[in-house]
Amino acid sequence: MDVIELLPRLHLLRFPVGQAYLWRDGEELTLIDAGTIGAGPVIAEAIRALGRAPEDVRRIVLTHFHEDHVGGAGEFAALSGAEVLAHRLDAPFVRGAAPGPAPRLAEWELPIRAQVARRLPEGTPLPPPSVTEVTDGEVLGFGGGAQVVHVPGHTDGSIALHLPAEGVLFTGDTVAALPAEGVLSPGEPVPKDSVEHTLIPGVFNLDRPRLLDSVRRLADLGAEVACFGHGDPVLRGAAAELRRAAAM
Repeated sequence: MDVIELLPRLHLLRFPVGQAYLWRDGEELTLIDAGTIGAGPVIAEAIRALGRAPEDVRRIVLTHFHEDHVGGAGEFAALSGAEVLAHRLDAPFVRGAAPGPAPRLAEWELPIRAQVARRLPEGTPLPPPSVTEVTDGEVLGFGGGAQVVHVPGHTDGSIALHLPAEGVLFTGDTVAALPAEGVLSPGEPVPKDSVEHTLIPGVFNLDRPRLLDSVRRLADLGAEVACFGHGDPVLRGAAAELRRAAAM
């Protein structure tokens, strides 16, 4: 796993499939998404390498129930005692009470989905000890007041997290960034001005028309920084990039 500082209070945790984010408020940490099965101990070790303890993570906020975002949540919650939060519509699947609905794949998505599936660890995720349900408009106690934004389409209970005081937006898989060669290599400075990002609406969705409505909602938030479940974050001028993605 790569650990990359994006901002003084924000780190990207990049896994073989997908990524998570670590936000710092003083002595308190928040984890946004939790990687695949087996990621819990890896996240704990990364936090220790940053000079902190896993117990400093007070909450794990899950953007949706897919295995590359929730696979490590139960593991890391057991290690840290962190509270796990998810939207009420996705919470049953995070708890392991039922399997989540499969995405409705377009023909062109089938080979991509098969390629991703080959890279995912086998097994069943450890369910979190408990899951706190959140709803649209709720304000969470980190980042100066993180607003929960319900963005259905990728899954029914997908959420984004908007930190208006910081100008930061976590989109989950509602938006993705296409790979940019040479960007965000471990140990290298993060370019803020010279990289052109190509953002696209998320793939592997339950309802693409609803997803596109959700992308437009995110574009209207006016965020400066946008962090995605897949692909390099946009660290400057994110709102304009999101508006272009919403027009696709």
